[in-house]
Amino acid sequence: METSVTPKVNRRTKIVATIGPGSESDDMIAKLISAGVNVFRLNFSHGTSAQHAKVAARIRKQSVIAGQYVGILADLQGPKIRISTFRNDSVDLAIGDSFRLDLNLGEGQGDNRGVGLDYKDLCSSVEPGDILLLDDGRIRLKVDDATASVVDCTVVIGGKLGSRKGINRLGGGLAAPALTTKDIADIDSLVEVRPDFVAVSFVSSEEDILQTRDLLQKHDLNPGIIAKIERAEVVADENILNGIIRASLGVMVARGDLGVEVGDAQLIGIQKELISRARQMDRVVITATQMMESMIDNSMPTRAEVFDVANAVLDGTDAVMLSAETAVGNYPVEVVKAMADAALGAERQAVTRTSRYRLDRQFSTPQETIAMSAIYAANHYDSVRGIACLTESGNTPLLMSRLSSGLPIFGLSSDAATLQNLCLCRGVIPLFFDASAFKKEEVDARAIEFLKDGGYLQRDDSILLTKGTIMGRSGSTNIIKILPVL
Repeated sequence: METSVTPKVNRRTKIVATIGPGSESDDMIAKLISAGVNVFRLNFSHGTSAQHAKVAARIRKQSVIAGQYVGILADLQGPKIRISTFRNDSVDLAIGDSFRLDLNLGEGQGDNRGVGLDYKDLCSSVEPGDILLLDDGRIRLKVDDATASVVDCTVVIGGKLGSRKGINRLGGGLAAPALTTKDIADIDSLVEVRPDFVAVSFVSSEEDILQTRDLLQKHDLNPGIIAKIERAEVVADENILNGIIRASLGVMVARGDLGVEVGDAQLIGIQKELISRARQMDRVVITATQMMESMIDNSMPTRAEVFDVANAVLDGTDAVMLSAETAVGNYPVEVVKAMADAALGAERQAVTRTSRYRLDRQFSTPQETIAMSAIYAANHYDSVRGIACLTESGNTPLLMSRLSSGLPIFGLSSDAATLQNLCLCRGVIPLFFDASAFKKEEVDARAIEFLKDGGYLQRDDSILLTKGTIMGRSGSTNIIKILPVL
């Protein structure tokens, strides 16, 4: 996508916004891009593949009009374990009530004594004393007995329970396969959507990521795969977690189901650990779920929500995500602006601009050496106003973005897929620049001229530039220069 219009961006943290009935029109997508959305999420728990393909086409059209790169994230539904339906859509449960989860009950047969299930392995997955969490933990049941087809429970925390609500077990362990039949069918349909990223729900091992990648590659698709961390047993096992992170482009701290399984009191520490671990392993990280939930119905966030976004930014998250706020909320544009303001406020703090990360370890490749040296030099030389990274694969700007800095990283590439992937990297501004169009000795000056014309640099600034001796070859970055802007 070549365009003479370039984005003027000073916010480093990226914003992911979920598309839904409240935001799927051309006009609203354009407004959301203008407000600060970097990546749009298509939630495959809702809608058809044809609908998602139409929305994806609108996003691409509006991103071209806006003159900036905007990513598309296809979020697979995964194996959400749910109860069946009630005769009257819901029941009221009181503490101490007996309640049965029964495989023999069909659709519409549930009442205040019990309800059916869509997960046949539940009965063999629980034992007396387990706590089952229904409707995101709003209802809690203690397992009294489990047979081949029935789980008898006592209500520990009551309230209104509606049809089709999800079930988790406190501490995790209800491990249905990550890819369902629906997910596999949805992957087949992605040839029409051609997303830049695919999120896999309820990942339990790196094999889930590898399976997803194989299914995508059968359709000649190679999007970045984001592993949604939602299972308590995954965060409890360092080897499993590290394997998942290594196999993925990045992870999503999916705080809904994860918070239900581990408990909200434990979630904040886990969030910080996941962000830190992902960055240390050179992976991107998205923080998600209920970040500005009150703005579904209100035009302003609560102070606690602003603090929640800011806390994730201070921890180093690459992106923060909006779900229902933009999908079905009444104030989609306002919530994006509020999130952008919260992120900018946090980024003004000194802790987000300096980093001692990696200063005590050896580098393993020329790319990593150049990337880390560039950020260190830029952070310690006042005249430098940014880093221009000529890149083929996008790996060098990704590595740079793992270190804290207040300076923009300009990812300059002629590869569309690389530029789209950089939409998620903190602090990286993806810009189309075809170095092959110029003589080798002209490239540096042309890159500076390009950034100056785009309003990113001014005369008498300095720019730090990285590139490879052999232009056009992926993985060849081995040159670093500090150049004046004339």
